Amino acid sequence: QVQLVESGGGSVQPGGSLRLSCAASGMVFATYAMGWYRQTPGKQRELVAAITAGGTTNYEDSVKGRFSISRDNAKNTVYLQMNSLKPEDTALYYCNAERPAMYGTSRFWGQGTQVTVSS
Repeated sequence: QVQLVESGGGSVQPGGSLRLSCAASGMVFATYAMGWYRQTPGKQRELVAAITAGGTTNYEDSVKGRFSISRDNAKNTVYLQMNSLKPEDTALYYCNAERPAMYGTSRFWGQGTQVTVSS
């Protein structure tokens, strides 16, 4: 079965950096668009960054210039490099994979990894 496993979360001071990783299995990784979402209690899950199968990226406005998404198809892994972290970046970060298909879009989620930015 398809599985997405996030890692790399933790606690960091404002201005610090973290790199999140999402390891995928049970699918042809290179054919999927990948993304990172985040969610805090009481808030809707929001897209942070995404990368298509072709390598095109897009970012939520608040993280532009600070976060960078990349993928390594040989390792079936997508990364989110987070620099200049702010307290408002604190959230549970989820990995997402999706691909349109004949009978509908295939869509999968990881379990999430916590990022906490505080003094």
